[in-house]
Amino acid sequence: MAASTTTASGLRVHVAERTDVLVGALADVLTAAPADPFTPDVVAVPTRGVERWVAQRLSHRLGTGPGADGICANVLFPSPRRLVSDALASAAADDPWSPEQLPWRVLATIDAHLGADWLRTVSRYLGADESDEVRRSRRFRVAQRVARLFRAYDVQRPAMLRAWAQGRDDDGLGALLPDDLRWQPHLWREVRDAVGMPAPAERLEEAVARLRADPSSVDLPGRLSVFGATALPDGHLRVLDALAEHREVHLWLPQPSLALWDRVTPGGSTRRSQARRDARHPLLASMAGDATELATRVLQLDPTTTVLPSQPRPSTALGALQDRIADDRSDGPTHEAARHDRSLQVHSCHGRSRQVEVLREVVVGLLADDDTLEPRDVIVMCPDVEAFAPLVEAAFGPTAGVDDGAPEHPGRTLRVRIADRAPRIANPVLAVVATLLELADSRVGASAVVDLAGQAPVRRRFGFDDEELDRVRAWALESGVRWGEDVSRRERYQLGSLAQGTWATALDRLLLGVAMAEEDQRFVGTVLPVDDVGSTDVDLVGRLAEFVERLSATLRELDGARPAQGWFDTLDRAVRLLTDVRPADRWQQAEAARALDAVRTSEGATLRLADVVALLEPHLAGRPTRSGFRTGALTVCSLAPMRAVPHRVVALLGMDDGAFPRGSGRDGDDILARDPLVGERDARQEDRQLFLDAVTSAQQHLVVVYSGADERTGAARPPAVPVGELLDALDAAVTWPDEENARDQVVHHPLQTVDERNFVPGGLGRSEPFSFDVLDLAAALTRRGAHAPDDTEPLAPPETDQLDLDDLASTLEHPVRAFVRQRLGATLPGDEPQLEDRLPLELDGLDRWAIGDRLLQAALDGIDLDAAAAAERRRGHMPPATLGSATLHQITAQVEPLLAASHSYLQEPAESIDVTIALDDGRTLTGTVNGVRGDVLVRTVFSRLGAKHRLRAWVQLLALATAFPDRTFTAVTIGRGQVSASRIARLTAPEHPLEILHRLVAIHDEAMCGPLPLPLATGLAYAHPRTGGGDEADALASARKELGHADDAANGRGGFEAADDYHLLAFGDPVTFDRLLVEKATGSESTRFGALSMGLWSDLIAHEEVG
Repeated sequence: MAASTTTASGLRVHVAERTDVLVGALADVLTAAPADPFTPDVVAVPTRGVERWVAQRLSHRLGTGPGADGICANVLFPSPRRLVSDALASAAADDPWSPEQLPWRVLATIDAHLGADWLRTVSRYLGADESDEVRRSRRFRVAQRVARLFRAYDVQRPAMLRAWAQGRDDDGLGALLPDDLRWQPHLWREVRDAVGMPAPAERLEEAVARLRADPSSVDLPGRLSVFGATALPDGHLRVLDALAEHREVHLWLPQPSLALWDRVTPGGSTRRSQARRDARHPLLASMAGDATELATRVLQLDPTTTVLPSQPRPSTALGALQDRIADDRSDGPTHEAARHDRSLQVHSCHGRSRQVEVLREVVVGLLADDDTLEPRDVIVMCPDVEAFAPLVEAAFGPTAGVDDGAPEHPGRTLRVRIADRAPRIANPVLAVVATLLELADSRVGASAVVDLAGQAPVRRRFGFDDEELDRVRAWALESGVRWGEDVSRRERYQLGSLAQGTWATALDRLLLGVAMAEEDQRFVGTVLPVDDVGSTDVDLVGRLAEFVERLSATLRELDGARPAQGWFDTLDRAVRLLTDVRPADRWQQAEAARALDAVRTSEGATLRLADVVALLEPHLAGRPTRSGFRTGALTVCSLAPMRAVPHRVVALLGMDDGAFPRGSGRDGDDILARDPLVGERDARQEDRQLFLDAVTSAQQHLVVVYSGADERTGAARPPAVPVGELLDALDAAVTWPDEENARDQVVHHPLQTVDERNFVPGGLGRSEPFSFDVLDLAAALTRRGAHAPDDTEPLAPPETDQLDLDDLASTLEHPVRAFVRQRLGATLPGDEPQLEDRLPLELDGLDRWAIGDRLLQAALDGIDLDAAAAAERRRGHMPPATLGSATLHQITAQVEPLLAASHSYLQEPAESIDVTIALDDGRTLTGTVNGVRGDVLVRTVFSRLGAKHRLRAWVQLLALATAFPDRTFTAVTIGRGQVSASRIARLTAPEHPLEILHRLVAIHDEAMCGPLPLPLATGLAYAHPRTGGGDEADALASARKELGHADDAANGRGGFEAADDYHLLAFGDPVTFDRLLVEKATGSESTRFGALSMGLWSDLIAHEEVG
């Protein structure tokens, strides 16, 4: 594609304040067809998002005709870097200076000179004189970092590398480098010598001269465009200027202020610290650095310049600010803002999750207020897409488990597209590869392995369904897995002699559990069988064993140091062994293979795991593609992909201090960062330019959301610095009603979505209620009247003809928990035990109880206590070594007094008695009572003897006495005392047990209709004095003391029922005793709490003796 001889040459610069104006002018240029109709036009764009937008806008103009839609065809959209590389013919993948090859050259050179005096800084960092594996594993990452620096020098400051090639260790402007950086030119020259060819910076002068002298030396069309750039390196500008010698080269430059463009002076100081600043408006002075520096350098080329006129802006606060920026004015007449001007909104929230919820309400509110606004008119940009993407999906996605016809938040019906997520998120197979690399560099925790088994490709390979994964998790808990696939992993941490808690030991326990049960605490060698393995589980155990074995084999290979080829062969094999996908998803495995092939190399360098991770990281990071943008959906992306693309609504999410602009910590080895030159890339300056681009590209609304308060402590947090500068600039441009200022317009949102301020008109910036969530509104109304007993109708009693005895006892032990679980079908997060990834060094109360209860029950069954303790050591739940022995000794010492107290009751054999009782309402109460010895119901518990043990014994005794009226039953419950080693509660059967059972069943039925104000121990504390003849005031005081406060529970001083999660759910936070007394009663007790307490406990107290 040689340059057309009919095309006028020259560098042409087109400048406008908005890119939609620029793209219209670009369409005018492209409408003129080239001499050869098959010659494509080339329009270089900075990002894939800008490419998609430009292509769509051009399709409205190119190829249009009467009654016909247009089309954007035969237009290529490379990046500016690719265009320049094509012009220099330097894009060959085998070029030793290419980004793919250079790290290997640097690595080889570092290895060859490691320990040399001039390289001592790098040698010390890599542990050249040490055997520290951690330091040695940094080799490739260091080579990557140094190669990135060299590439940046090549692109940003080629004159410096040319000086290095001539043996001068200067910064490209003649100043010598500081001593701590002098190793870099030496290393670069060594790399150059090893490569055997000049660097691109050295070839630039020759290439530019060739382009000027011979236009046919490069295969590019005669018309080229670079669209939307706010920064271009000097080398790129020189190449474009050389191409313009014989071609028509257009630069389409968005500039935030044409007034500033007119005042920009070409040339000036080369060093940024000495450069002249012409901007007058504070936002231009602090944020327009990239655009201004590009203008300075472009104008030095003396191009033909066309300034495109601005479009009028709306008469709003946002429009007034944009006018000030465009005119580059810091003072002058201000705009009188309307009282409800919401064109520029700033929202302060509690944390990231709340930010997304607030953003959803803002977007829905804007859509509701303007029928012409559509989701595609809204762009949401945030600095950290990966952190916010799951929150966006949760807030905007459909609610799981909601019945058809149930109220749904309108924000959940919007189409939302997250444009630039990492491949490991979009591709589950790549996610498995990334997880394997993370596991190989970890302790291989139990939860991580179970989570890997739950990843979709692994599930499919081994046939795990949801129920089976729950079984696997339960087995991991039961078998005591903590971390490590086997002792080889433990050896790295000097724990090779400790096999308990590894996956290998757990599998031994599971496989032995297939063959034998844990009866009589039997074990084989050091292996105790898992008792919870049935005959139907054999296949699952086999598949789990195969999964763990394949994973272990893979992790063994992902270790040590070996040639690069071996690492990628292992990962290829792991993908085949551990993953499978549906035929429609084969692209996932193909993409994973391509990612591995992209970094596969014939280099013979020895790599370690950290090197392989560093190699793969760029291929697992987010890379925007054009298909993610402008799809008709509300788009969420980082700030760069859609920079300066106008939208009716621009939302900036996550504008938190410290998160934006990018960190101020500069690379201490980066020569460019030490003393940057005009036009060189700077991350913070680039982020500030992106922020300004977002402000100027918002056509109707700009929304800024940040974390203004800590979600846990409520402590105030400042916004990102550019947000504060924006508010200051807004104050200078706008006069607010009632002598307010811009910071008074910041909306400070409550922590909870159910806070009633969300639903009060005008409460959060909107004249109408801020929130659109119907369910949150219902919750807010409930909270407003949470203490009114008539607000919520109780549920109808469940329709059943049978009642289980164990369910009756469990419901009476904790009525609120039973209601939530049985009637609402819900559980709380703390209900399910979680896998632990750490070896236990000490046991919490629940773990001590579990071990003590197993020892106690084994001894009560006639097993020798020492044999039971030996089995407990093999279970994997004890602290290791002497820590475990000491703990086990303490627990055994607590078990022995309980056995002694139980001895006299254990002379007769235990039997289980089935009971069937016909209730007056037609239902049947059925169940089995265990531990009956003769006519005595005996139960010994390792816990402190408490209200729930006594109540359960009472319920079972009533059932026995009712079902077998001809026998005289008693009940004995033995447990630990508060002070004494043991405590015994004795119950005698009442004369009319069925009447009492009916009262208890009535309480059960009430509990199934709504939360009962009946904490068990608190009710007992009330009933004791009342049953003994005390007055109600004394009983209430006793119960109030027993309930206590949640703070008491945190300090181990009682208050456990006030801290109970289910009580907090039902009665609010905090749970107060007065809240329990809200509902009144008639009769001898003035409150429902009192009546329920007496109905539950009075008969038991009358028939109980505790000693």
